Amino acid sequence: MASIPLFPLNTILFPDGHLPLQVFEVRYLDLVKRCIARGEEFGVVPLLEGSETRVPDRHETLSDAGTMARILDWTAPLPGLLQISCIGTTRFQIKSAEQLKHGLWMAEVDEVAEDMVVPIPSEQQDVANALGALIRSLQKKQISTANMPLAPPYRLDEAGWVANRWCELLRLDVEEKQRLLLQENPVLRLELIQDVLSENGLLD
Repeated sequence: MASIPLFPLNTILFPDGHLPLQVFEVRYLDLVKRCIARGEEFGVVPLLEGSETRVPDRHETLSDAGTMARILDWTAPLPGLLQISCIGTTRFQIKSAEQLKHGLWMAEVDEVAEDMVVPIPSEQQDVANALGALIRSLQKKQISTANMPLAPPYRLDEAGWVANRWCELLRLDVEEKQRLLLQENPVLRLELIQDVLSENGLLD
């Protein structure tokens, strides 16, 4: 992977994760328009320090790992405002990053291999069942797909997909989410999530 543009956020995007964004800063409007025109992706990386919007004399400190985002849909409700819907694709680790004069971050990155497609082990089936129950409860409330915190197709039989959705939904600190993002074994990631859910009384 070559040099990529970054979009630092107070969140972590996981592969196949659903990310709606409102874009209004010039540095990101230019980036998003270019990505739409060329069919390119950008990197979403968590902020460790600083603000999502640029503040004079406020330094931004970025995490050293993130996920590429592909724009699925966009609207321009007002001049200078873009609303975009993205999906997470490939994980990456940052080798070096620099902030350009107009504020956009660019980074040299190494791609992290995609999760192997692994079925849910019987020992972790309760984790998938709990996610399925959550999805059904949201559907019963007739929440639109656009406003759901996770997007179909719902691959409740895949260890990596289920683990990643819980990683996004649970209130974990950035460092913990980053460790889970870079965990290369999807079953181990699922086991770690099972521990968190059990500790919080979220499993039957």
